[in-house]
Amino acid sequence: MHVATVERKNSLLTGRNLQQNQAQCEWPSATTDWGFERTEQRHKENKEALIKDYALADEAYRSLRDQDKDQCILITGESGAGKTEASKLVMSYVAAVCGKGQEVNKVKEQLLQSNPVLEAFGNAKTVRNDNSSRFGKYMDIEFDFKGDPLGGVISNYLLEKSRVVKQPRGERNFHIFYQLLSGASDDTLKKLKLERDFSKYNYLSLDSATVSALDDAANFRTVRNAMQIVGFMEDEMQSVLELVAAVLKLGNIEFKPESRCNGMDESRIKDKNDLKEMCELLGIEQSVLERAFSYRTVEAKMEKVSTTLNVAQAYYARDALAKNLYSRLFSWLVTRINESIKAQAKTRHKVMGVLDIYGFEIFEENSFEQFIINYCNEKLQQIFIELTLREEQEEYVREGIEWTNIEYFNNAVICDLIENNQNGILAMLDEECLRPGTVTDETFLDKLNTICAQHQHFESRLSKKSKFLNDHSLPHNCFRIQHYAGKVLYRVEGFVDKNNDLLYRDLSQAMYKANHSLIKQLFPEGNPAKVNLKRPPTAGFQFKASVGTLMSNLQTKNPNYIRCIKPNDKKASHIFTESLVCHQVRYLGLMENVRVRRAGYAFRQTYEPCLERYKMLCKNTWPHWRGPARQGVEALMTDLQVPAEEFSYGRSKIFIRNPRTLFFLEEKRKQCLEDLASLIQKIYRGWKCRSHFLLLKKSQIVVASWFRRYAQQKKYQKIKHSTTVVQSYIRGWQARKLLRELKYQKKCEEAVTTISAYWHGTQVRRDYRKFFRANAGRKIYNFTIQRIMQKYFLGLKSKLPSMSPIDKSWPARPYSFLDGVHTELRRIFHLWRCKKYRSRFTEEKKAVYAEKLEASELFKDKKAVYPSSVSQPFKGDYLEISKNPKYQKLSSGVEKILLADVVNKINRANGKGSPRIFLLTKKSVILADQKTGQVKASVPLPDLANVSTSTQRDGFFALKLKEGSSSAVKGDFLLSSDHLIEIITKLHRISSTAADREKLSVDISDEFLVQFKQDKVCVKFIQGSPKNGNSVSCKRKNNRLLEVSVPTSP
Repeated sequence: MHVATVERKNSLLTGRNLQQNQAQCEWPSATTDWGFERTEQRHKENKEALIKDYALADEAYRSLRDQDKDQCILITGESGAGKTEASKLVMSYVAAVCGKGQEVNKVKEQLLQSNPVLEAFGNAKTVRNDNSSRFGKYMDIEFDFKGDPLGGVISNYLLEKSRVVKQPRGERNFHIFYQLLSGASDDTLKKLKLERDFSKYNYLSLDSATVSALDDAANFRTVRNAMQIVGFMEDEMQSVLELVAAVLKLGNIEFKPESRCNGMDESRIKDKNDLKEMCELLGIEQSVLERAFSYRTVEAKMEKVSTTLNVAQAYYARDALAKNLYSRLFSWLVTRINESIKAQAKTRHKVMGVLDIYGFEIFEENSFEQFIINYCNEKLQQIFIELTLREEQEEYVREGIEWTNIEYFNNAVICDLIENNQNGILAMLDEECLRPGTVTDETFLDKLNTICAQHQHFESRLSKKSKFLNDHSLPHNCFRIQHYAGKVLYRVEGFVDKNNDLLYRDLSQAMYKANHSLIKQLFPEGNPAKVNLKRPPTAGFQFKASVGTLMSNLQTKNPNYIRCIKPNDKKASHIFTESLVCHQVRYLGLMENVRVRRAGYAFRQTYEPCLERYKMLCKNTWPHWRGPARQGVEALMTDLQVPAEEFSYGRSKIFIRNPRTLFFLEEKRKQCLEDLASLIQKIYRGWKCRSHFLLLKKSQIVVASWFRRYAQQKKYQKIKHSTTVVQSYIRGWQARKLLRELKYQKKCEEAVTTISAYWHGTQVRRDYRKFFRANAGRKIYNFTIQRIMQKYFLGLKSKLPSMSPIDKSWPARPYSFLDGVHTELRRIFHLWRCKKYRSRFTEEKKAVYAEKLEASELFKDKKAVYPSSVSQPFKGDYLEISKNPKYQKLSSGVEKILLADVVNKINRANGKGSPRIFLLTKKSVILADQKTGQVKASVPLPDLANVSTSTQRDGFFALKLKEGSSSAVKGDFLLSSDHLIEIITKLHRISSTAADREKLSVDISDEFLVQFKQDKVCVKFIQGSPKNGNSVSCKRKNNRLLEVSVPTSP
């Protein structure tokens, strides 16, 4: 059975009780037509005919949208009563009735698809429910002013993480483990190092591994698709699955005892294969995690103490790590979903909260998780009592309404037993956990027996003052609390450990060292730089604080209740267990709620908004009421002739007993609004027609005025054009007449001038004829020559060639008698532009060109390798001696270096070359070892007699020394270099610029003598055969001959 109770605080609509059977079967999809079509016709059909969940969601959504009141929907009930399915229906309905649009649809889809993700990681099969929520969820859905969803925020409460390592008989672990093994592809399982067989994993119970009502493979595909829709990236999904696989691998790690030499027991891992695979998944060094399972480090102030873990402690550490890893992964999922679905706009939002939290649980064995869950349900029941039973009766008394008080059970005494800061069970549990010394579950139970023994809702057999000493249904290691839903027996075993929820610091630090992208975020306390020695808050303290925050949040919103009632314990349809249903109806307080509703008033509203809403129903109150609001309401109800027993007047509100009266008022208002709408339409249409007529009239006047203006403009333009034509003809005739007169006058003047000129010419020729005939020929010749030369120079000026010295073009001469002048001018122009070109040279560039010119004089048409060196600049220092630290000692011992290069010194014995550093300064030539930089020979330039080289394409040259000089002891030097032209040119240039020595001569010949100590050797250059390739080779033929084979020209 599914009971939904709607409570509207400070609203006209209050006190609706909706009841609906929760059959044990699939709910219809929220997107089917019959649900929403009927909801959209809410004003045409009876509201009671609607689906109860849809009706409640519809009321909450419309109150949020129309009255701008934040809403919350509280879904409560026992485990397996249908709370999760009810929340899905509410979410789907709200998504369906909202507006449309690409962004709105995206937000709605993300909100809906967050459910499958959280269900997969937070739901599990229990003995009472195949899809039981093992965590509490509260979602705030945020809307804009139009009622369209903008986003949402999800809060989760107390995930039952102990289920990760142990499940009761007949129950399963969380769905995601079975979905992953059933639905993932073989390739995915291979990457995660998993197998499909459930029996391979210790954390998965086998007796209920397969559930007929659940398709794990299909659900896995649904979960992956939902994660993509919510906004998870592919690498994030892979990281989540790797952590799930790591939890499964963690459960397979087993330990064996091992004795140490000091007699203490320690643990060792039996099979390290699962540990290795887990470390590979998480990117952790195997030795680090293995040590964390074997040792525990305790820090106190400045001291560290490391102790070994026995087998039991090692298993505890393993399970604690598995629980923390899965719990933190779940919290990260919630945070990640919130990042995707949160509202982007920063304006004020309307909020609708949906609370789907675990139901009241009574199992065969109840532990700390059930205690916390039932405490939360007590708090929710207290809110229900506060807002529906107590507050409504107090409102009747406060408003002066005649009322007979209805008794009900107030569970505040049970909440105080659990959460009291001094003597509450949670406070004593925290105190026991923080107490120094030996702390066990038995000491905690002894403390409860001492302090809570006299409480009427606490039962324990161990208390000496207890009346339950002989109650054999109450074991010695248990205590019993009489909750609002019945008595629950709690086994005290595990309370202290689960409340402490400790994870050894060694394990946290090992997890922080992982290379996995997600692990570091889940274990921030493992950072060695941020070690916190403070004890973390207990699980009970955290849950109590989060429940308090939740209650404060709910009290700021208008509550709507869906009370889910379970029809039977067999998870079967069409079975109605009357005793079970009656028990739930009784402890939920629904009987008292119904009695309050039936004896009280269904609807209430303050006078001002009531008068504002219904004032059009009475002529006395329409359109404005001048007196107090209550008198206006009284006049309104009197005019409508509503029976007196159907309503009552309070001090600030009017109370209406029966919904039929409200429907009557609403129907009258609807009819009146229709009449007012018709009147408004009539007035509007008349105004619109009048406005249209006036607009047409104004337009006609404007059009007529514009047309008359246009006609007058056309008439004026026509008259103006005619006048202009007449004027132009008259002015043309006058101008032509004047022109004829001026032409005649001009002809007369020209005739007189011509006659006068002819007469004067005749007189001049007659007077000067005898002088002119004597000198006329020479003058004409000189004048002609002068004009020809002037024309020649002007033409030459316009046709001068470019300023480039290599441009050999020159204009052709026009006359043959100008040959000499033409040639001389060409020479002068070339010299002038060469001078201009040289004037732009810097001193460095002049030196470069001087060296190139000197090289041309030495080698042009003499050395075959010269043409290829013309385009190559003379760099000088090819080794960068000053910058190379290897040759720093060599460069510091000499003056300025003009040339530095690597040459080959030819050995007279075999003709092979050995590399040497060749340094040229203004005073000497230095040869040094290439590897060590040690000076092998230093020859002053005055000791050089001449330089010999061949005419071929080789780089051989000989430095011949003067006989009797100090450098000639070892003989001449036969060298080979790729920069032969530059070396010989610089040597020749230095000798030619020195005033104290003769110019160095350069001998270019294919055969020359070289002095080696006391012997003279002939060096002969020959053309090499093709089989020798393109390289130059030197061979010793006999004691007096070195033969150099030079390849033919390419």
